Amino acid sequence: MFKSVLLASAALIVATPSLAQSISAARISRDIMVVSSDAFAGRGITTPAEQKTIDYLSKGFAAAGFEPGGPDGKWTQEVRLRQFKVVDPKVNLAFADGTKLDLRQGEEITVSTRGTTSDVSFDKTPIVFVGYGVTAPERGWDDFKDVDVKGKIIVVLINDPDFPEPTLNTFNGKAMTYYGRWTYKYEEAARRGAAGVMIIHDADAASYGWATVKNSNTGPKFDIVRPDPSAASPKLESWISLDTAQKLFAGSGQDLGALRVAARSKDFRPVELSATLNGSYTVDSTEIVTHNVIARLPGATRPQETVILGGHWDHLGVGKPDANGDAIFNGAVDNGTGIAALLELARAFGKAPKPQRSVVLIAFTAEESGLLGSEYYASNPVYPLSQTVAGINMDALNVNGRTRDLEVTGAGQSSLEDLLKLYAAGQGRTLTPDQTPEAGFFFRSDHFPLAKRGVPMLYAASGKDMVKGGVAAGEAFDKDYVEKRYHQPDDEWSARWDLSGMVEDVTLYYQMGRALANSDMWPTWRDTSEFKAARDKTAAERK
Repeated sequence: MFKSVLLASAALIVATPSLAQSISAARISRDIMVVSSDAFAGRGITTPAEQKTIDYLSKGFAAAGFEPGGPDGKWTQEVRLRQFKVVDPKVNLAFADGTKLDLRQGEEITVSTRGTTSDVSFDKTPIVFVGYGVTAPERGWDDFKDVDVKGKIIVVLINDPDFPEPTLNTFNGKAMTYYGRWTYKYEEAARRGAAGVMIIHDADAASYGWATVKNSNTGPKFDIVRPDPSAASPKLESWISLDTAQKLFAGSGQDLGALRVAARSKDFRPVELSATLNGSYTVDSTEIVTHNVIARLPGATRPQETVILGGHWDHLGVGKPDANGDAIFNGAVDNGTGIAALLELARAFGKAPKPQRSVVLIAFTAEESGLLGSEYYASNPVYPLSQTVAGINMDALNVNGRTRDLEVTGAGQSSLEDLLKLYAAGQGRTLTPDQTPEAGFFFRSDHFPLAKRGVPMLYAASGKDMVKGGVAAGEAFDKDYVEKRYHQPDDEWSARWDLSGMVEDVTLYYQMGRALANSDMWPTWRDTSEFKAARDKTAAERK
């Protein structure tokens, strides 16, 4: 059924190719140059640069023929965030034989919280090892079995059970599922009423070292403002070093190595440790307000059905000067390219005949703070998620020229890839999966909060097989950007860029968006996707 509708929709675009050929490299370059200029001061949230960015986007959307898409006829959706800061944590493990292991913040443990706005204390709180901490009914997997962990600390392994042994192929082999992400571990703990989580760090399984864990988890943390923070997060969110974990298990008379192997089986059962957690810390919390920018082109016949195209507008603002004395993190590629793509898509849709479904463009805020603008939208949707057909996310697009392929992050998740493959073939391009699926990049950009609530979302862009220079050139471009510009002041606009590849990508986004907006198709998750159940539920609500 999907493929027949897909082919019919493809014919709709092929019959009017001029619509898809209106994407302009010159306009895209100009928009990137403006929003990544020093005048925009790195587009930091809640700074004067935020209003400057909102004004630029809203004027551009209006000029293209879109209307304000936020609540109450505004261009923006207010996003309320709460900042949490743990002050001077004193935490230790007490063992059955009376010995104690003191845990230092950033050394043996990282202590953070988003699950409470009040001070926290633990007094001989029980600790349970629950393997990977996964409950996956569609895979017949339950690490908790019948063990009640309410009020306890759970210790979990990072990544999926398949990571150390991909041939098991219970969780997609090498590719990480959402069950492997640290965010899922915290969410599942909160659902079960656990007092806290200790994730055992493993550099290979996490795809980053302890320094990254320390830097990311010992400072202030943000979350959206929730009526009950404990419903989404336990009061202790922590990582422990592998050495600390080994001492914890050995002190409890357990063999961590053997338990890590046992945790790869569906038959694994939780293991109570003889150690307990003790300690306390003060939690300081404050609230700030930032904004998503939303533009809408109402559908002609089914305006209640929505197709979303999005990308984040924020970057890192002004920080410490680099070796050249530059302190402005301009964010030209990340994500000036996505902002420019949204504006150019608005122009393309505005010139075309009005679509049947509504097209909504969202410039999300606070992506750099943890996907919080998109998380807020997904938690407080302006347009019902049950009526949201699908979406496309654009983040750090290609500025180095044309490629022979498109890299699909999270390949194999949804039928949107079938549509992408169709239009990519029209450009003589092929699809390739992301090259490091074990790193879980599908869960690290703004499409994800919508995806985990069941909305099929695509995250794809130019691959590494360059028309000029092949894979070697593509890998060299990627390495150079990551080492010299990613999240650094040197991520600046350049007149030397070759935007021909980005133009092809944005053309594909336009073709897909228009096909979705002018058809009856409802893209679906693959049967193996962990997001299928959420979509099935909203599909039932549509009937």
